[in-house]
Amino acid sequence: MTIAYFDCFSGISGDMILGALVDLGIEPSSLANELDKLNLDEFTIDFKKVTKHSIAATHAVVEERNLDQKRHNNHHHRHLSDIFAILDQSSLQPDIIHQSKQIFDKLAEAEAKVHDTSKDKVHLHEVSGIDSIVDIVGTVIGLNLLGIEKIYASPISLGTGFVTCDHGKMPVPVPGTMEILKDIPVRPTEIRKELTTPTGAAVISSLTESFGPMPKMVIKQIGYGAGTRDLTEIPNLLRIVIGQENDTDQDEVYIIETNIDDNSPEIIGHVMEKLFNIGALDVFLTPIFMKKNRPGTKLSVICNLHNCDDMVSIILNETTTFGIRRYKVNRDKLSRDLIKIETQWGTIQAKRGFMKDKHIKTIPEFEDCRKIAVANDIPIREVYETAIRIHQNN
Repeated sequence: MTIAYFDCFSGISGDMILGALVDLGIEPSSLANELDKLNLDEFTIDFKKVTKHSIAATHAVVEERNLDQKRHNNHHHRHLSDIFAILDQSSLQPDIIHQSKQIFDKLAEAEAKVHDTSKDKVHLHEVSGIDSIVDIVGTVIGLNLLGIEKIYASPISLGTGFVTCDHGKMPVPVPGTMEILKDIPVRPTEIRKELTTPTGAAVISSLTESFGPMPKMVIKQIGYGAGTRDLTEIPNLLRIVIGQENDTDQDEVYIIETNIDDNSPEIIGHVMEKLFNIGALDVFLTPIFMKKNRPGTKLSVICNLHNCDDMVSIILNETTTFGIRRYKVNRDKLSRDLIKIETQWGTIQAKRGFMKDKHIKTIPEFEDCRKIAVANDIPIREVYETAIRIHQNN
């Protein structure tokens, strides 16, 4: 599987992404030909070789053609429906249109939340200009041309200070960017510049599988995309690494643990349910002996990085414990998909596991099997084995 890792050590913006994709080997003419399918005659795009702190990179420059002021203003303050209309009337592939719409929808939702209106009514201002449209649609096109099947990213670097925009002077990160980056790992810096733009935040949050360290892979290509500014502290670059993923999917998760010897079992059951309801990947209990030889229970939770604090809060509020351990672990997973198996009793959903695109196992969903077994008064083992047999024969 071909994967890409976005190393956002200096933040992320639309022009940085486009520059890095061309630096990876996309022919600018191929990208331009696809962008022509938007049927917009109001821009030119150019790619320039630059250096940042002695590192060679590619800078994408999108410029508007000469337009009269009225036409320029109409284009610069598009609504979400205007952008969707441009995409729907284009001759781009349906999957590129769909992904591009997802990114613009995320932008509109964030701006609407910040300005207390609906996403259909909000003026997108900075993110509705032709440069942002080209950045977003061009990114989706570029990833498609490179054959990227999955995207991972580092925590997103953020600057500080203030920036002047259409709405006036705003803190950095601007409110729209902050809204988009909720539930995503970030890395604040003392750099008094806008490192991550709303466009960059929307793209990476919409397309990325998970955020964390670089996954295990065989590195094949490396590209650097340059931002417009020159920063004294660090090179203003986005690094994209393309490689082949290992046999199994891998991500980074937290394990949260605490030892309890003075809690009602009913309460612990209630806590387990709450933890699953807010996204715990697994919750399990282990019998242990604690100090003074007291029998107790170790409560363990496996969760994603972004909701670890919520898990900790529930445990501290709902149980008698005064302390919690947490640590990161790497998790290897089979690639998977869901299928439906038609049996004489009805449909059973099943999960298939793959390694290097080779099918390894199929596991029918227990709840589907249980319902059929109860409804037909037959052993659940019979339902399970029948589903497996039907799938193998097909």
